[in-house]
Amino acid sequence: MADETPPLPTLGEMIRRQRELAALPMRQLAEMVGISNPYLSQIERNLREPSEQVLESIADHLKMSADLLSARAHRGDTDGKPEVVVAIRRDKDLTKAQRAALEEMYTTFREMTVANRRRGRGQAGTD
Repeated sequence: MADETPPLPTLGEMIRRQRELAALPMRQLAEMVGISNPYLSQIERNLREPSEQVLESIADHLKMSADLLSARAHRGDTDGKPEVVVAIRRDKDLTKAQRAALEEMYTTFREMTVANRRRGRGQAGTD
C-alpha cells in the first residue's frame, strides 16, 4: 500500500469548511462580506474566482489569513505555466490589474520571440 497524502483542499473547500466550523450559514456570510448568496455558493464550489477584495473580506469574517486564501486561489495556476508567470501571480505587492498587465506583456514578448525564431529571425544581440 502506497503512502498517499490526500490532496490539499481547494479555495472553495477551505472557505466552506471554515464557514461551517464558524457555524455561519452561507446566506449570513454572504451578507457580511457584501456579496450575493449565489456568488458565495459559486466560490465555494470553485465555479468563480473571487476578487482580491472579496477574498480579503471573506478571510476577515472567517478569521483566516487572506494570504493563505490568496495562495490557495492561485495554487492551480502553476500547471504548465512559465516560472515568471507563476511569480507574477504570487506577488502580493502588485494589484490584480498590475499582475494581469505584466503577465500579458510577458506572454506577448515570449510569443513574439518564439515566432521570430520559427521564421529564422532571432533578435540581433539579444539571443
